[in-house]
Amino acid sequence: MARRSRTATARECADRMSPDSRLIRRVRGSPSGPASPFATASCLRSPVLDSRSPAGFSLIEILVVTVILAVAAVAVTLAVGGAGGERQLARDAERLRALIGYACEQAELGGRQIGLSIDHDGYRFSRSERADWLPERDGELRPRKWSVNADALLTRDGQRVDVGAAFPEKPQLVCFSSGELTAFRLELALPDSTTRYRLDGRANGDVAGSIVDARLR
Repeated sequence: MARRSRTATARECADRMSPDSRLIRRVRGSPSGPASPFATASCLRSPVLDSRSPAGFSLIEILVVTVILAVAAVAVTLAVGGAGGERQLARDAERLRALIGYACEQAELGGRQIGLSIDHDGYRFSRSERADWLPERDGELRPRKWSVNADALLTRDGQRVDVGAAFPEKPQLVCFSSGELTAFRLELALPDSTTRYRLDGRANGDVAGSIVDARLR
């Protein structure tokens, strides 16, 4: 019954407010005078015809939500990118550790020294040929680049060794034919990161890897 009442009220209001309905009443002989002001006011207040109902979000609210979503997306992208870079650098350090061990084995088996050169972009191995060092071009000891933009810090006997934009004429580290290795420490890190991936090479040819936090030094 309530639904019928609302429907009837809506129809009555439509009839009262429509110019056509007044014309029809005039033709049929119905009273042609203006509708009662109380009836008209009642129709204007009717929930069915009220045009002041909420119209959704304002433009400012939509802009605020858009800005918040954009900031959140940038934060997530940076976090994921940073984590991905750390994983790539960890793989680079582990690969280099394994390759140094392999190079020292090859130097001992072949009776020829194998050197390692490091620069800003990556590293390469080379074989000793009398007084020269011939870079390896292919195979497991081929030149490789860091997967990410990394800072490389190399030391020997506690002294820092220059790591420049190009490979030096002679390798900074050497695997000797006796199976020995130039003792060294190499630390790799992303710019502005406190996490460092460290390789410690010992004279007996062993190379150990570890992860350190520069803030704990």
